[in-house]
Amino acid sequence: MRSHINLLGMLQLAWGAMGLLLGGSLLLLATGAAAIARTAPGDALAAAFTAGLFLVFAAALGVSGWANAWAGRGLQQHRAAARIFTLVLAVLNLFVLPFGTALAIYAFWVLLHNDARALFERPATA
Repeated sequence: MRSHINLLGMLQLAWGAMGLLLGGSLLLLATGAAAIARTAPGDALAAAFTAGLFLVFAAALGVSGWANAWAGRGLQQHRAAARIFTLVLAVLNLFVLPFGTALAIYAFWVLLHNDARALFERPATA
């Protein structure tokens, strides 16, 4: 089960990196739309609205990318908090078709297995 947890950690890291990359590219698009809004004499309102939307989606992708990357790193280190956080992220990833759904199903299968639970439990101290 350790190999599945490590693979899930790598997949979460890759998914997070993709989110961060997409967030960065949308941030660049927001900058371009804001520049058009400042310099174009015609549709400044439409360009400003577009820049705002790009900025909101860039922030959402950046936060979700960071969260997935943190969860992946935590899974590789067998942190109990990362297991719970990954399960919460898996619920959200279910709605990101098709890759997020596949990642979420794999995360549920791996992390809800009894052997995986045992790996994340802390030993009881006397």
